[in-house]
Amino acid sequence: MNFIISVSYLTMVTFKELGLQEEILTAIEKMGFVTPSPIQEKAIPQILSSDQDVIALAQTGTGKTAAFGLPILNNLSTDSQAVQAIILCPTRELCLQIAKELESFSADMRGVRIQAVYGGADITKQIRGLKDNPQIVVGTPGRTMDLIKRKALKINDITWTVLDEADEMLNMGFRDEIDSILETTPEEKQTLLFSATMPSEVRRIASEYMHNPVEIAVSKVNTASKNIEHHVYLVRSSDRYLALKRLADYYPNIYGIVFCRTRREAKDVADKLMQDGYNADALHGDLSQSQRDHVMEKFRNQNIQILVATDVAARGIDVNELTHVINFNLPDDPEVYVHRSGRTGRAGNKGISIIISGGREARKVRDLEKLIASKIEPKNVPTGAEICEKRLISLIEKIENIEVDEELIEPYMDTVNEKLSSLDRDTLLKRFLTVEFNSFLEYYKNTKDITPEGDRGDRNDRSSNRRGGRDFSRFFINIGQKHNLRVPNLIGLINEQTRNRNIEIGKIEILRNFSFFEVDTQFESLVLESFKDAQRDGVDLDVQISKPEPRRGGGDRGGDRRRNGGGDSRGRGFNSRRDGDRERSGGYRGGDRDRDNRGGDRGGYRGGDRDRSGSGDNRGGDRGGYRGGDRNRSGNSRRGRD
Repeated sequence: MNFIISVSYLTMVTFKELGLQEEILTAIEKMGFVTPSPIQEKAIPQILSSDQDVIALAQTGTGKTAAFGLPILNNLSTDSQAVQAIILCPTRELCLQIAKELESFSADMRGVRIQAVYGGADITKQIRGLKDNPQIVVGTPGRTMDLIKRKALKINDITWTVLDEADEMLNMGFRDEIDSILETTPEEKQTLLFSATMPSEVRRIASEYMHNPVEIAVSKVNTASKNIEHHVYLVRSSDRYLALKRLADYYPNIYGIVFCRTRREAKDVADKLMQDGYNADALHGDLSQSQRDHVMEKFRNQNIQILVATDVAARGIDVNELTHVINFNLPDDPEVYVHRSGRTGRAGNKGISIIISGGREARKVRDLEKLIASKIEPKNVPTGAEICEKRLISLIEKIENIEVDEELIEPYMDTVNEKLSSLDRDTLLKRFLTVEFNSFLEYYKNTKDITPEGDRGDRNDRSSNRRGGRDFSRFFINIGQKHNLRVPNLIGLINEQTRNRNIEIGKIEILRNFSFFEVDTQFESLVLESFKDAQRDGVDLDVQISKPEPRRGGGDRGGDRRRNGGGDSRGRGFNSRRDGDRERSGGYRGGDRDRDNRGGDRGGYRGGDRDRSGSGDNRGGDRGGYRGGDRNRSGNSRRGRD
């Protein structure tokens, strides 16, 4: 494959210099566009002047639709009655967005017909639309394949095949549909593949269905916008929603998206926000198409301030004025964070990308800083007093800057002056603030500070028995490597015995004859009670609290790494083992590691991260760490989220 370009700067050219026909240039000018984005500047001339296949690496929000849409429209035969271009994309929202943009680009062209086809809508209407002989069809893979099977859509004579958001389509499980559609297309065509990343499956598509493609990569694929500030708020997992509410209160003019991992979580968070009186709604896969369209219309019109969505549902949301993007949970794929944060700070506007961290994601945050080449600033969750002060200032500024319609208000001034004549200025202001602000002040009166102890101010000043602001208890269990115990098995065993997948699990050490594990202290009694009379493979299980041995002359405390290089003595009230007995396959370097134990927060385990098979060695997560919702390499999804 040949690289055309991979640079950070491009010369400033205009659309007129790219070779597009006059009707298209007129439409672009009406839309207010003069200068192409980097991906447009390089892709448009390439597609216009050659029938060679193209692979374009570009992030969401970089103008990909115009990059492939404008040259296709420019070279389209408007006299033809056949489908000439099929554009595949992952979601209904993106499908509709692409179709709408293409219609805008071709507004001054005669005879251009575009049809969008997607699931969740009446297929008979889409079939009727295909009978109008559109030259361009934009579709999701599932509905497109359905229409091909029904022989309502014929793509055996097309000139262009576009795969937009190819990586996301494959992540969503559309591999079979994409293969089937591409096999239906003619050999002689131009294939245009647009993707933010190039994982192995995207490479496979390129290898099997593209011929000597040209690669275009503009700028760093993962460089964050300079207009975006990145903040991280460290909270207990149980306080995530409370932190979200406080942030919504602290930013009264917020207009943003809250990203959740699952549709259920998105629905739950949105429902709670609405019940608590916030101007919010949800966008997820369980909504019908009419419901999704209604929510999106309200959000685009800013009748909704906070949209709670999954990554999949948010595809196709194109709003330039977003002030905030909030990660209610960090995505498993770091590059998804770049996609999310890139939805704010657009069109020259400033934006803030926020991470609400459950406390065991320090390593992920540091990796994200390297990925985006930008500092993610630690912040304290606003206290009630700070929120009230911020809201009060916002209210006063609003009053100070409001424009008064003298003609409209004048007829009522005599009555107002008469009613309020007995009140002096200070009394009047106090009563006004009481009316406008009392319920807010009452709500936050005497509220606690939810930033975990030890994380407000100096975030590195943590006691050794706390992980992310939470206390952990250490347990001994009398099975180990010789009993075929592995990390996923032990996690599964804890979940099975306690019947609670929300327990947060800390460091795990698998030794030869026995093992140690940490569990959130609030579940200490539950763990001890649950393992009474428990067995595994015929072995009676013995689970006890593991206490460090008293420090003895010249030695380190139990569990602290020796500084003379002579092994790792772990006297914890049981047999001490050398470091060689540690299970190596799991990559355990354990939670918040002691000062001399390099690696930081690598490999913290969360309750519920259970391999459904109950065995095997899942390798998802951070450097051997397991995380709820991460997908293991066999394709099995693990459960268990905060």
